[in-house]
Amino acid sequence: MSDTAKWYVVHTYSGYENKVATSIENAVENRKLHDLIQEVRVPTETVVEIKDDKKREVERKLFPSYVLVKMIMTDDSWYVVRNIRGVTGFVGPGSKPVPLTDEEVARLGVDTGKVEVNFAVGDSVSVVSGYLDGFIGTVEALDPEKNYVRVVVSMMGKDVPVELELGQVRALD
Repeated sequence: MSDTAKWYVVHTYSGYENKVATSIENAVENRKLHDLIQEVRVPTETVVEIKDDKKREVERKLFPSYVLVKMIMTDDSWYVVRNIRGVTGFVGPGSKPVPLTDEEVARLGVDTGKVEVNFAVGDSVSVVSGYLDGFIGTVEALDPEKNYVRVVVSMMGKDVPVELELGQVRALD
């Protein structure tokens, strides 16, 4: 078995994704398996719904009936996850769990990794990706834990605050 943590996909009953994720996290806490099971995610996206002429933001699951778990695959970790109520099994041929490849993890945007922050509030930064690529702005707020930065950019003569991921901006020299 590998001694490095990899992302695995766990299949659940429909609608049980959050319950399963919480149950796995509780089992990790109770059994002190932090070194084996490192992270549990239910990938979601925020979508704007218009219903009865009212806009509201709704969080939707990207992969209904699936939970992503970053873990070191051992008999113990497999047993803990497999026996959580609501789990039907791991994704893979037969009963053998197959980890996601690095390309799949990158494509899913699951494991963003740590981004080195070399700027602070008040610093000038350049947007290097996304729809504002090439814009220059000033950092207004910064939260490395949540991979978030708010930058004020000038658009058509007005200062507009924009929320971006840390990897989308670079400090100006």
